[in-house]
Amino acid sequence: MSEYSLYPEKPVLVKNQEQSNWALTVFTIVLFIAVFLSFYEDRSDFVFSLVFVLLIHEFGHFFFMKLFRYQNVRMLFIPMMGAFVQGTKEAYSQRQSVLVALSGPIPGLLIGSICLVASATWHVHWLVLLSFIFLFINAVNLLPLDPLDGGQVLKVLFLKQHDWYSLLFALSSSLILLIIGFFLKDWLLIGFGLILGIRVRAMQVNYRIRKALIEREVDYRVTYEMLSNRDYHVMKELVIENRAIAKQYTLKADEDKEQLFANLVNDLLTPVILEDVSIIGKTLVIIAWIVGLSLPVLLLLCLDLNWYFAKL
Repeated sequence: MSEYSLYPEKPVLVKNQEQSNWALTVFTIVLFIAVFLSFYEDRSDFVFSLVFVLLIHEFGHFFFMKLFRYQNVRMLFIPMMGAFVQGTKEAYSQRQSVLVALSGPIPGLLIGSICLVASATWHVHWLVLLSFIFLFINAVNLLPLDPLDGGQVLKVLFLKQHDWYSLLFALSSSLILLIIGFFLKDWLLIGFGLILGIRVRAMQVNYRIRKALIEREVDYRVTYEMLSNRDYHVMKELVIENRAIAKQYTLKADEDKEQLFANLVNDLLTPVILEDVSIIGKTLVIIAWIVGLSLPVLLLLCLDLNWYFAKL
C-alpha cells in the first residue's frame, strides 16, 4: 500500500514573496529618529550619528544576504531598540551564514577604528563621538549572546545542529541580559532579556516536539518540499497537541487553516546546514572575533584623547 493511500497529500506551502520595501525602511528610520529625538532633543548629533552607524552595520548584512541570494531581504528599524535585516534561504552553509553575521560588526569596527585614529591625530571633536558609537555598537554585537551577531556565529559554527545546546544558549543569554539590565537599571536591556525569554519558551516547545519526532522516526532536518506525507501528518498532529493556536484552528471551518498548519510544520523543520568551514576557518573566525572585541579597548588605551575629555 502506497504512502498516498495511507496519508492525504500535504498542502502546498504558500511562501510570502515580500520584496525589499524601501518606503517601509525609510518610514521606520524616520520613526526611529523621531522617538530618539523626543528623549535626546538637545543631542541631535548623537541621534543622527547612531542612525548612520546602524545603517552602515545593517547594509553590511544586507549586501552579503543579496550576494548569497537570500530571498525576502528587508531592513527595518525599531525605535529605542535597534535595527535588523532579515531574509530567508532554501539551503544554508556555515561559510555564508558566518560571513552574513560578521559583515555587520567587522566593517563597523574597522571604520570606527580609522575614525578614532584620525580624530586623535587631528583633534576632530565630532569624529570622536562617531567613532565611539561605531566601536560600541559593533563590539556589543560581537558578544556571544543570542540574538547578537556574535551569538549567531557561535550557533552556526558549534550549536546549530544541537537543539538542547541552542536552548541552553538562548536561556543563558536571556538571563545574562536580565541580570545586567537590573544591575545597570537599564530597562532596554531588561526588555531585550524578557523578549528573548519569550523566544526561549517557543524554543522549548519546539524542542519537546522534535524530541517526540525522533521517537517516531520522523526526519525534521529537511526542507518542506522533501517532507513525506506521512511525516507531515505526524508533525501536524504534534503541533496541534503542543501549540494553542493550532488547537484553536482545528475547531474552525477556515479555508486557510491548512496553510496555517503547513507554516507551523515548516517552522519546525531545520534543514541541515552545510558544514563548509574547516578547523582552520573556525580558528580564523575566533581570532577575528577576539580581535574585534579587543580593538576598542586597545585603541582607548593607546590613543591620547585627553584633549577630547578635557573639552567635555
